[in-house]
Amino acid sequence: QVQLVESGGGSVQAGGSLRLSCAASEYRHLCMGWFRQAPGKEREGVATIAHDGATIYTDSVKGRFAISKDNSKNTLYLQMNDLSPSDSAMYYCAGGNVMYGCGPRSYFASWGQGTQVTVSS
Repeated sequence: QVQLVESGGGSVQAGGSLRLSCAASEYRHLCMGWFRQAPGKEREGVATIAHDGATIYTDSVKGRFAISKDNSKNTLYLQMNDLSPSDSAMYYCAGGNVMYGCGPRSYFASWGQGTQVTVSS
């Protein structure tokens, strides 16, 4: 089972930036993504990246967040800029083996433990 470990969360003021990282025990996933869940809310797909680099973002983060990966380091990133209190949530990294149609509704077999992001106004 591939293990995913997130890091980079923290507390920032509105307008600030954070960069989340997700280290995989080995590269295997064809489709990877970042999800978030705030207290009392459903889990939301934030961004996904396919094996060919194609990305999908949820509307609320377009233009502010950027998902990327470094295959040589088996690491997934999420650069988050211009953060707002509504971005506060636990952020999870996930990996799956979907070859086509990688997106927030794809099946993700591996999940990390999450890293907390808190944005104050």
